[in-house]
Parts: sequence; C-alpha cells; structure tokens
Amino acid sequence: MYAMKVDENRAMRWTVVPDPAPEPDEILLEIHAAALNRADLLQRAGKYPPPPGWPEWMGLEVAGTVLAAPRGSRWKAGDRVCALLGGGGYAEKAAVPEELVLPVPEGLSMAEAASLPEAFATSYLNLVIEAGLKAGETVLIQAGASGLGIAAIQLAKAFGAKVVTTVGSEEKARVVRSLGADVVVNRRTDDLGGILDENPVDAVLDCVGGAALGRHIEKLAPGGRWVLIATLGGEFAEISLRPILKRGLRLIGSTLRSRPPEMKARILRELGERLWPKFASKELRPVIHAVMPVRRAEEAHAILERNENIGKVVLEIR
Repeated sequence: MYAMKVDENRAMRWTVVPDPAPEPDEILLEIHAAALNRADLLQRAGKYPPPPGWPEWMGLEVAGTVLAAPRGSRWKAGDRVCALLGGGGYAEKAAVPEELVLPVPEGLSMAEAASLPEAFATSYLNLVIEAGLKAGETVLIQAGASGLGIAAIQLAKAFGAKVVTTVGSEEKARVVRSLGADVVVNRRTDDLGGILDENPVDAVLDCVGGAALGRHIEKLAPGGRWVLIATLGGEFAEISLRPILKRGLRLIGSTLRSRPPEMKARILRELGERLWPKFASKELRPVIHAVMPVRRAEEAHAILERNENIGKVVLEIR
C-alpha cells in the first residue's frame, strides 16, 4: 500500500510501505479520507511522535470501509466507519482496535465522517470528563473556528452550556454564531479580559496557553476549571496563585493521544451513544474547509499553518 511519509527535510512523500497486519482485536480498514489536526504539524516537525505500536506516518482520524474484522466483531467487511488512531491515517489502509471505530453517521460523506473522531473525542474528554461541564454552565472555547473549536462549540451547546468563544475574523465570527456560540470575541479587536469580567466562565478549553492564560485564569467563576490542551500562544505563563486558592480554581493539563486504549474506547463508546445520533438528525454537523487529494498534503498543512481554515481540512485518499 501507499502511505505519506516525511523525509529528513520534512517533505512529504507518497511511498510504498508494507500493508498493516491486524492484531486479533483489530479491524483492517481501507481508508477513503483522513482529516488534518495540528498534532500532524507537530509530528511532521519532529516534536510529537506517535505512541508505541502505531505507524510513523501522520493521521489521527479517518473514514473508510472495513476490509476484515475479528471473529465475533460487531463490524463486518463493507461497513462504512470512521476511526480514531494514534497515527497512520495518511495511508491507504490501517489496522485499528475495533473499540476505536464508529459508524459513519447517516447522510454524511466519508470526508465529513473523517473530520469527527479526533475533534469530538478531544472535546468530550476535556469538556465532559476533565472539566465536568454541566447544563447551565458557561464555557470559554479558544479558537472557536478551528476544527476542534467547532466540535467543542456544538458539543457544549448539546450539553446545555452557554458558549463564549474567540475567533480571528468577522467571517469566522459569523460561522461560530451559526453554530450556537452565545458570545463571540474577536481576538484582534475585542478585550477578552473585559468580556470575561462580564461573563464569568465555569470552564475553559484552551489551546493557546502562554501569557493569555496567566492574565485570564483568575477570571474564572468560583470552582472554575481551566483545561489546557496545547500551547500555541507560548509555553510560559505568569500566574497569580492567590485567586486559585481563594476560589478553588483548577488548572488541568490534558492530551488525548497519550491516553490509554481503555480511556479512548470509553470516549468513543459514549460519543456513539450520546452524540452520534445527533448527526443523523442534523442537530450536529461537520464543517469542512477543504477536501484535497492526499498528494497535496503539504498544501493542506500550509492552510493550517496560516490559520486560514474554518473547520476541518480533509485529505481524500481514494
């Protein structure tokens, strides 16, 4: 089969590699589409290797057709599925633990389905499990027009939360409002601190970190939870500890990729039960910025690097 490998100059090459050999609990998947994530950019730069046991090439979420399944599996050859991977999605085939596979929601294309597993699993892990988000609470979601941000906004609204979100343009603001965001902050023109004074938040999903975290964590409501999942704005922050102590605030560091298989299986199972039916009913919807042939993967990466995307960028494998 072919897979997209990265050479010593960080260039991507569509290269022949051995076919995957599934373990007894894995399905063999023919990949039709693979969605991009910022973790892919870090992996390509040599900063975020895949967990042990996963292929060296990039790709955390895919959709395709089952080629073979374990005996007694709920899956069978020909099923249309999407899957959460630890790596290896930029390829023609993948071996995936059957617990990390969900059906393609009714009415969605393969490209749309590929955009769901990583984004919604990350949102569910960090908002529902880590932050314990409850109906009626207010949540701040940074980078609301990103693929992850769009998933997180929809998930939070589905769970009955009020959503404050940040964006970088009026075009992005229009999109997140259409998805239900209640308060939209243009980070180029608005004062996030002042808006948080007016709208104290109970939970934060933060992919930015840096100095902004230090300035704003003390604006959490009493008992607030700040979940940090990336440091796009910098690795260092100066934090006043007194408000954290006085108001019982929590700063939580979290990544999905490093979680054990049992946790990922739980997340996928609960997503299938609680959220997947909402795609068929159109209560939730994928937002796709672009679908591009896999041989244009470098161009697709450049879209993310320039922060141009509204929603997900997807590679078409076949």
